[in-house]
Order: sequence, then structure tokens, then C-alpha cells
Amino acid sequence: MPIEKPNSETKPVSMMPIADALRTVQRPKFLGITFDDAMHYFFRGNATLSIIVLFLIIIFLFKEGGGFFSQNVKNLEIYRKAGLEYVDIVRTRVDNHRTLGRFLGELRTKQLNLLNGDESALAGYDAAVERFSVTIDDFQGFVSEYTEVAAGIKEKFKVGLDMEVAKVNFQKEGKFEESAKIVIPEIDFGVETQLFRDSIAQIKNFDEKFQTEVSSTLDSFPSMPSAELQPQLEKFKSLVRLHQADVRQMEKSLEGWNWQKPIPWYETFTSFVFGRNWLTASFWQDWYGIIPLFIGSLMIAVTAILIAVPFAIGAAIYVNQVATKREQNIIKPYIEFVSAVPSVVWGFFGIAVVGQLIRVFSEQGMVAWVPFFPISERLNIATASCLLAIMAIPTIFSLAEDAIQNVPNAYTESSLALGATKFQTIWIIMIPSALSGIVSAIILGLGRVIGETMVVLLCSGGRIQIPDFTNGLGIFFQPVHTMTGIIAQEMGEVVNGSIHYRALFMVGIVLFFVSLVLNYAAQQVVKRYKISIG
Repeated sequence: MPIEKPNSETKPVSMMPIADALRTVQRPKFLGITFDDAMHYFFRGNATLSIIVLFLIIIFLFKEGGGFFSQNVKNLEIYRKAGLEYVDIVRTRVDNHRTLGRFLGELRTKQLNLLNGDESALAGYDAAVERFSVTIDDFQGFVSEYTEVAAGIKEKFKVGLDMEVAKVNFQKEGKFEESAKIVIPEIDFGVETQLFRDSIAQIKNFDEKFQTEVSSTLDSFPSMPSAELQPQLEKFKSLVRLHQADVRQMEKSLEGWNWQKPIPWYETFTSFVFGRNWLTASFWQDWYGIIPLFIGSLMIAVTAILIAVPFAIGAAIYVNQVATKREQNIIKPYIEFVSAVPSVVWGFFGIAVVGQLIRVFSEQGMVAWVPFFPISERLNIATASCLLAIMAIPTIFSLAEDAIQNVPNAYTESSLALGATKFQTIWIIMIPSALSGIVSAIILGLGRVIGETMVVLLCSGGRIQIPDFTNGLGIFFQPVHTMTGIIAQEMGEVVNGSIHYRALFMVGIVLFFVSLVLNYAAQQVVKRYKISIG
């Protein structure tokens, strides 16, 4: 049967695209604007408003925090001019000596436990400890005496600043007579601090006596009754020799001290970024070092993520790949409901339940072999991390489950058709294919826990101190403070415009950059591992 050829004169029917057809539909207008135009302007306005608000927040952060460095220069200048720095050079050596004394106390406790409480064998040890402790008494007396002198000079300076502020305020109010009555006393720091420079000879005498007494004490130190503790005693002796050299070096530091030496511009920055002390409202000296707060935030956040990731990713894989429809309808709402619980409720739960459970568990006999058990602080890194892990699970679970859901079904079907098991398909095909979304979920979960405030404020312990990393895993049961916690705790008590006020804003700027880096990292991960579906 011959095949009919199509008529060459017949033209194909022209089909107008659906989008073009929809554009031709006449829509009602109000004041010359269609509903689609109104929606367009509405959503564009919302996006523009979000950008403006973010821009204003950034300006406000930098405006309020930017003045910190200029104020910190004055803070460091008075620390030097008043002689506080001079006294602290000696105080540091006294504190180091006290730390070595605590080392001996801990060593005694270990030895007493091995002797089943028999203190008679430690009589010689206790006498040596006492001799070592009193070797620093001369320096301790020096610190006590000169602390009052330096604090007095600082107080004079602060009174002068207050009088200067009052004088300016009177002038602004037009009260020129009252302003003229205020005479601001001038402080000659050279004369005021002459007493410190004259004390060098006294310090040298103290040092000679100290070196002799410490060396004599080390030579007469008895051996430990238990041989296994003798290496720790030898470690103590080596630390003391380093301490002796440090005390000798102190003389050079004191001789080179100069109250007129200017504060380098970079020191105001490094004292904040690398400072190891955050001390406020001190009669002596305020310090604004972010390191202990940053380490506390980092340790809690990383620990929380390490706890949350296995549960969140495991739940996402199970719900998406293994669970029945009925199980999905039960598990997903319950996990997502966790995010609806207020953080203050989780904080109270951590104080009353989680922290107490961890401490009670550490006191059980079956875990007595753990070196750092039992723990004394129920509010610590572990308590806060457990609570934050629970709070981060919904975020990581939802994003990871969406990433797994977006993997094309053809990948799974091809794997199963080739004979792979369900587990092999999940492990070899699904997880690598959804890796970008899973990693992004983890990074965003990390940002979620770093920005949390109430839980860490209630459950982290609130100790502004760098944890003792020599305790091994016991470090996770030490109390810390965090960047978000310090802002929430102190912002309501500071004077507007003070250096403390601006230091808290600087902490906020650091948090802003941390969040910025985490979000940028999440975007880069998505771009790098993005799957082309087509």
C-alpha cells in the first residue's frame, strides 16, 4: 500500500506558548495596577526592606563598637602610668608560685589515697611544702603594699576625669560660674611612680633570699612514699627551676619599666583578640580579652554538633529511605516539634535534669576508673552541649532529609537493579549524592548553636576562664562562658558609651563575622557538590 506523502502546501498549525497565552488574558486593574503587579511590588519591597534592615544592623554594630579601641588605649595608658603594670609584673610571679603550691596539694591528695588516709608517712613532705610556700612571702608583702599605692594613683586620675566631665556638662548647660569653680588637679605621674622605681634594690634583695631558700627546699625535699608518684615530684622540681629563672628575669622587666612608654596602636587590638582575661568592674584593672569567651563558644558548639549529627542524619536517612508512611507521619512532626520548645525551657531542663544526671552518673562506682570522675560542677560544657544538640537536631534533620529527598529516583532504582542491597544503596549512592545538602545542614546547625544564648547562659557554668586542657577528656566537664552569654548577662548593666559597653558590641561584631563565615562556607559547599538534575 503506497504511503501518502504529506501535502507540502499544508502549513503546520502555530501553537502559541502557554506563557504568551497567559499574558494576553485581561486581568482586572485597580488604580491602573494589576494584582500580579501588586504582588511583584509587595515581595520586592519585602526583599528590599530586609536588605535595608541588615545594612542598618551592620552600621549600628560598627558604630557602637568602633569606639572601643580608642577607649581601650586610655584604659591601657592609665594601667601603665599609675604603676598597676609594675605591680602586676611581681604579682604574676607570686601567682605562679601559688599555682606550684596547689600542684603539691594535689600530689599530696593522690599520695594520701594510696596510703589509705595514713598521714603519718607524709610528715616530712608536709614540712617541705610549708617551707616552699613561705619562700614567696616577701614578694607577697611587696604586692600588698604597692597595690594600695597604685590603686590610689588610679583613683586620683579617675576623680580628675569625673571632674572634667562635670565641668564640660556645666559649660553645656550655661553654668559657667559653677564650671569655673571646678579645678582639675594635675597628676605628675613621674613623681607619683618614683616609689616604684626606687624599689628595685629591695626586689633584688628579695630575689637573692628567694633563690637561696627555694634551692635549699628542693634539695631537702623527701621522696614520695609511693614510687609511682615520684615522677610527678620530679616534674614539680623541674617546674620550680623554671619558676626561679622567671623570677630572676622579673628584675630586668622591672628595671626596664617606664611609665612614659607609649602604648602601640596594635596593642589595643591584640589585647582584645588575643587577650586571655575578661575582667570588668574591677578596682584594679579592667580587661577585655575575647579568647576565653571564644574558646567556650567554640567548644560547646563543636561538641553539640558532634552529638547532634549522628542522630539527625541517621533520623533523616531512616525517615526518607526506610520508614513506612505511618512511621514518617509520627517521627517527622515530633522531631520538628522540638524546635518549637522555648530555649529558656531547655535551659531549666538542663539545670534541673541533665546537669544533675551527669553529675550523679559520674559518682557511680562503675565509672570510678575514669580519671576525672566524679565531677563537681553540674553546669559545664557537656551539659550545655547536650541541650544544644537536642535543639540543633530539627534544623539538621529537616535540611538533610530535604537533600536526600532531592536525589533523583533513578539513582536508587539503578543501584537496586544492579543487585545492590538497600544499605549499600544508601551508603554508596544516596549519601554521596546528597552530600552537599547534608554538609550545608551541618554547617547551618553549627551556626544555630553558636548563636544560641539562653541555654549557654543557664547551663555552661558562667566561668570566664580558658579550660585546663591538661585534664584530657575531663575538659568537657569544666564550666565556661560564651560570647552570646556574656552579651546577654552584662549588656543590661553597663553605662551607655562606656568602654565596657563598646567591648560587648565588639563581641557582637565577632559573632557577626563567625555567622558570615559559616553561611559563606555552606554556600561554597553547595556550589562545589551540587548535583545537576536534568
